[in-house]
Amino acid sequence: MTHMTPDQLCKTLGDDTRARIALLVTREKELCVCELTCALDVSQPKISRHLALLRESSLLADRRKGQWVYYRLHPDLPNWVIKTLKTLLDANHEWLDENHQRLCEMEDRPNPCC
Repeated sequence: MTHMTPDQLCKTLGDDTRARIALLVTREKELCVCELTCALDVSQPKISRHLALLRESSLLADRRKGQWVYYRLHPDLPNWVIKTLKTLLDANHEWLDENHQRLCEMEDRPNPCC
């Protein structure tokens, strides 16, 4: 993995949708596209476009299991990035409350956690 700099992280998280995806994945450990689509209440193409950018930045990694593609924090992220994401999450739970609630109410969820 290439070295991530603070400006790269800030640019990656500089979009509301990407920031929400990153923090939801940080919170839930792993989410699939359908879960993110439901949680953020946006179209699948928009989620996929942002996930591609998050993968290209090496913030997220993916794995395929059957028909599902799951996203998690990249296992080779520097510790400071993980700490930053967790700090952002801990300080901003209310910012994600509506997204988390939609995720918890999702029917036929592949990874129920709520």
